[in-house]
Amino acid sequence: MTAPTAPRAAVERTTVLVDHAELHASLTGLFTGHGIPDARARLAADALCHGDLTGLDSHGVFNLTRLYLPLLESGRCDPRAEPEALTDLGACVVVDARRALGLWAAAEAMDDAVARAGRHGVGLVSVRGGTHFGCAGFHAVRAAHAGMIGVVASNCGGQRIARPPGGAAAMLGTNPLSVAAPALDGHPFLLDMSTTVAPTGRVRVAARRGTPVPAGWLEDAAGAPVTDPSAFDRGEAFLRWLGGTAETGVHKGYGLGIAVELLAAVVSGAAVGPAPSALEGDGRPHGSDDGIGFFLLAIAPEVLRPGADVAAATRSLFGALVDCPPVPGGEPVRYPGWREAELAGERRRHGIPLPPHLHAELTALGLLGGPGSPR
Repeated sequence: MTAPTAPRAAVERTTVLVDHAELHASLTGLFTGHGIPDARARLAADALCHGDLTGLDSHGVFNLTRLYLPLLESGRCDPRAEPEALTDLGACVVVDARRALGLWAAAEAMDDAVARAGRHGVGLVSVRGGTHFGCAGFHAVRAAHAGMIGVVASNCGGQRIARPPGGAAAMLGTNPLSVAAPALDGHPFLLDMSTTVAPTGRVRVAARRGTPVPAGWLEDAAGAPVTDPSAFDRGEAFLRWLGGTAETGVHKGYGLGIAVELLAAVVSGAAVGPAPSALEGDGRPHGSDDGIGFFLLAIAPEVLRPGADVAAATRSLFGALVDCPPVPGGEPVRYPGWREAELAGERRRHGIPLPPHLHAELTALGLLGGPGSPR
């Protein structure tokens, strides 16, 4: 199934530049207007803007009216929820987020993990009762900014989007995973990935733009490639796992998706995707992303190895990578997180580019005051 030609694709080649500080302040005000306390509203705005600053547009303000406002307005998210520690063993804790907005709740949980790692060398915060937390990398990189290694994973609660390889029923979510660490100055290592080839947000962004997705992102019920992104929300296409096929290593992405269920849901007691209820219905994507589980781990090598110059070791590691000569005529060698850091700096200085339809959507909400600068 191929994507049809859509006239809107040509319309949205132009973007509108929006000042980051203005956008952040407006989002903060919107969240406080929905009852979220000021400091947490600012943290939620930080998390949401991270996607647009770093080029992960599918996880930025694109999701405001599609995901976060409906969560707040439906009561599925409690704006004044206070997470509760259920089991606290010092280095690790299990927390019930109590339907708090995941954008800030996961960030606070990582900050807690960092504090515990500072005392014990490792800090683990296992969260249940969560809601969608945006970019996993936003939370993982908080550990890197503290000089530590951060690991973040989240399942999708009771939502099932992807099928096991060879299976006829959707049973797991996109189950993102992120690892971050200090690297070269101003450019932390930041791996932020779904365990499927692409997250649902990127498929929906493509559908909104009227552009096809690459062959390999989606497949139909028989396993044939689908490039029409709108087929996903019509229930006619499924996300593929990293690795693609049995011949090219689909077990790797599928196995990582299961690993995330174990770390994020089984450890915390959150809702699990592969459950008996997943076998009900016609096998198409189903369920609800309520009861999400988070896994947030901070590791402090300098606490575990007193006197060691860990910063020098990471600078050497990542310095050697960027010094690797490129192939003839190729771009300089970089590592995950480099491009994102460069792009964030540029967009903080010059503005965040938004497609016209999204700019109009935010303007209608009263978040943006003017027409912005077309580009």
